[in-house]
Amino acid sequence: MGRTLAAEAGPDAAGTSSLGRAGRRSGGFLFPGAGLGGAKGPGGGAGPRRPLLPRRACLAVAAAAGCPRFGCLAKRALAPPSGRPGRKQEAGAACALLVSSPAALGPAFRGCCSIRRLAVGQLFSAPAGFWTRPPSQAPARGVDPASPLPPRLIVWPPLPRPQPRWLCATETPSAIIISGGPNSVYAEDAPWFDPAIFTIGKPVLGICYGMQMMNKVFGGTVHKKSVREDGVFSISVDNTCSLFRGLQKEEIVLLTHGDSVDKVADGFKVVARSGNIVAGIANESKKLYGAQFHPEVGLTENGKVILKNFLYDIAGCSGTFTVQNRELECIREIKERVGTSKVLVLLSGGVDSTVCTALLNRALNQDQVIAVHIDNGFMRKRESQSVEEALKKLGIQVKVINAAHSFYNGTTTLPISDEDRTPRKRISKTLNMTTSPEEKRKIIGDTFVKIANEVIGEMNLKPEEVFLAQGTLRPDLIESASLVASGKAELIKTHHNDTELIRKLREEGKVIEPLKDFHKDEVRILGRELGLPEELVSRHPFPGPGLAIRVICAEEPYICKDFPETNNILKIVADFSASVKKPHTLLQRVKACTSEEDQEKLMQITSLHSLNAFLLPIKTVGVQGDCRSYSYVCGISSKDEPDWESLIFLARLIPRMCHNINRVVYIFGPPVKEPPTDVTPTFLTTGVLSTLRQADFEAHNILRESGYAGKISQMPVILTPLHFDRDPLQKQPSCQRSVVIRTFITSDFMTGIPATPGNEIPVEVVLKMVTEIKKIPGISRIMYDLTSKPPGTTEWE
Repeated sequence: MGRTLAAEAGPDAAGTSSLGRAGRRSGGFLFPGAGLGGAKGPGGGAGPRRPLLPRRACLAVAAAAGCPRFGCLAKRALAPPSGRPGRKQEAGAACALLVSSPAALGPAFRGCCSIRRLAVGQLFSAPAGFWTRPPSQAPARGVDPASPLPPRLIVWPPLPRPQPRWLCATETPSAIIISGGPNSVYAEDAPWFDPAIFTIGKPVLGICYGMQMMNKVFGGTVHKKSVREDGVFSISVDNTCSLFRGLQKEEIVLLTHGDSVDKVADGFKVVARSGNIVAGIANESKKLYGAQFHPEVGLTENGKVILKNFLYDIAGCSGTFTVQNRELECIREIKERVGTSKVLVLLSGGVDSTVCTALLNRALNQDQVIAVHIDNGFMRKRESQSVEEALKKLGIQVKVINAAHSFYNGTTTLPISDEDRTPRKRISKTLNMTTSPEEKRKIIGDTFVKIANEVIGEMNLKPEEVFLAQGTLRPDLIESASLVASGKAELIKTHHNDTELIRKLREEGKVIEPLKDFHKDEVRILGRELGLPEELVSRHPFPGPGLAIRVICAEEPYICKDFPETNNILKIVADFSASVKKPHTLLQRVKACTSEEDQEKLMQITSLHSLNAFLLPIKTVGVQGDCRSYSYVCGISSKDEPDWESLIFLARLIPRMCHNINRVVYIFGPPVKEPPTDVTPTFLTTGVLSTLRQADFEAHNILRESGYAGKISQMPVILTPLHFDRDPLQKQPSCQRSVVIRTFITSDFMTGIPATPGNEIPVEVVLKMVTEIKKIPGISRIMYDLTSKPPGTTEWE
């Protein structure tokens, strides 16, 4: 839990007391019970021997509700004066005071490893006597080692009631930022704090949920609307507002919300709009600002400018701090944890596990590190062989284990049902008969642990003297809703490195995860520092479960009672220019969910192109409003050549209107006359996996040969149980499958967009992939994923 803290405690502040355990159960951060000057808190440990915080300005960042993207905020800060990494340049610097849930801080403030034994208080008050110490781990995400951060970080827990008087009596912040999250401000369990923080006379920026909460505090209203926004949109901004100074009147931003501001609070004015939805509010006289969008992520093109305006121009902060070299921190932690014991590291050959292994080799003696590559039977074509060869070139001796049979027939224990809250368990189906993506991930993760235990036994080692190491990253923990990262985040998907068995081992202190506070881009930077070759560092990520989560397994179609109505809405959207001439109840619903500009563009697109849009009888994992969704896929086909910009527009628009859709694909080939309403029974069998393996091989070969592999961050290839082009009169059974090409462009792997053919990737490259994949026996159609993240996740499962 405490590993999410953006402040590091000394080894003597390990948070092992019963109060510490209570803190974990409560979902709040662990924190020391001391004032800033070093006094002891009620029942808590000693604070620092001397004040570590400058009595000048400080920045309070209040992350109200567990938004996983919030942590990117620090990365967007103003570049500092040049300075050697690790040098604390404190003159005139601001102090950062973080008021946050673990999920919000999860990806936050990377590299802030220099803070030792910080004493903190709480803006959100805890139960009486709730005082404990922070753990000794380093912070989560922030900026590159040579990038800026304020020199002091404090973390406060988001517990029900606040004590702003404590805040005012100690370190008056320069500003407060309240982040987003999945909750509604009207929900009974909505994270909250004392509105008195708005009266201390300091600038406040509310992001997403934070804006809605600020609006509610001042008498405005927030309602759940028929339209939701999940993805990248263009908004209009008032660039005379101090927050948006220097921006254009139209800006590209990431929006992800279902609730929207209805009545703007008195004293505030609207300073940004997304169509007819309020996207920004401001009370300039009180220096209170709200943004419905997320300036802290890369998909908001000028988010960095917005944060500069708030932190530097409005709040008067300065960025004069450069963080320590995180490699040294990782090595120190490994040495302290492992001592003279041995470590078994699971190596997939990807950048995460390879960097993890390189760190272990730097920190420990060679005979202490046991590197194991487990071929789970779901690897890409010739993957294990190439991994072994690549690692040997790096001087890493790896033991390769073929465990395909163990995985195919693997099982695990699961709750009786999703609703059952008792300790009762059931044995899952074997993996090769499982269709649930969550169950597949859990079985695979637990089977990895079982195989690792077998290796330890074969080597005649004592399990209690061996640590398990893995290249777990911060997003893995956030999306898995791990308590290591969050007490508030919603489960998006269980990562194989955060299953129940792994969590038990963590509780026993037997898991080494030196990269748990890193994101993918940070791991790559660290890999380069460690001298790893660029082809390995820049390699496309490949999930631990491998192809197992790129096969959409199903034995029956996914068709719920909303299937017909949603299909009718899609027909109206695809033929909007004709539909507006025929009044219909659903047409009014479409109009209510779209702006006049959207409707004009929809008219233009549907007048020029003959489109067909419909639901596919399968479901995929998505993330909508910071919550997990498991919903329909919309397919679009056309008799015309695809106009990719128009298709990308439709992919953004459709999930806004139909909340039960989290993904949109274009289907290559002639128009689909009879959309499938059944599925080809599909499981993780060797034949199914061989088909996907060949499709993946062809697609990635073509991408590499084109020279565009470096332009694309990741390209999952997915096999779906869909058989198109069957004559319903002949009652031909569904026996073929279709392939999806999912190009993905991202800087942080928390959000991202598809590569638009003709822009980020040549159309001819995509068409060549389609041609070659279509030659594979048993393939019906090829599809192209048009969905950004959110509302779709990078992987389909």
